Formats: sequence, structure tokens, C-alpha cells
Amino acid sequence: VQLVESGGGLVQPGGSLRLSCAAPRSIFSINGMGWYRQAPGKERELVARITNGGNTNYLDSVKGRFTISRDNAKNTVYLQMNSLKPEDTAVYYCNVYNNWNHYWGQGTQVTVSS
Repeated sequence: VQLVESGGGLVQPGGSLRLSCAAPRSIFSINGMGWYRQAPGKERELVARITNGGNTNYLDSVKGRFTISRDNAKNTVYLQMNSLKPEDTAVYYCNVYNNWNHYWGQGTQVTVSS
């Protein structure tokens, strides 16, 4: 099972990026979709998550700057990242979960630098 991520890259501080992640139809009964990130030398942390009911939660440091959304028809989750800061630099991983498993994308690099 493979999640297909896209949208990472290099951006200047204050800039924006939009990440996308498409989950295959073979993953059924999805409970939620989200994004984690891992910076060098740090543990992986939850950035944002959205449930089937549309409830969202965010890492405190990204509140007001990042927005998570999902298109259920396309089984796709998005992360709109605005006002990016150098400390947002990390590999971002898509995560999809149901009652039985967590599924992960391969990761996409986001680098915020001038």
C-alpha cells in the first residue's frame, strides 16, 4: 500500500507550499488523515490531522499558518502551509489510519531558507 505525496520543495521564509497525499482505494474504513514531520536530530511529530467528521488538530507552532483539508471523493489530504519559517524545515510524511493500521507516505522534503 503506497501513499503518493507531492508538493515539497525549497521556499523562502514567509512563503507558501501546498502538500498533497493520495491514498489508494485499497485502504478502507479510513478514520483520519494527517501529516507528520521530522527534522534532523529530532523525533517525528504530528503537524496536523483531520478525522472523517472533519475535526482537526494542529501542532501549536503551526496554528494560524497551516491548514489541513481533505477531499473524500479523491481520498486525498492536503496541507496548505503559509508564512513558512526556517524551523518548519523537515521531511513531511503523510499518514492515513483506520481501526487496524497506520499507513505512511515516503516523505517529502520541505526546506525553508533564504
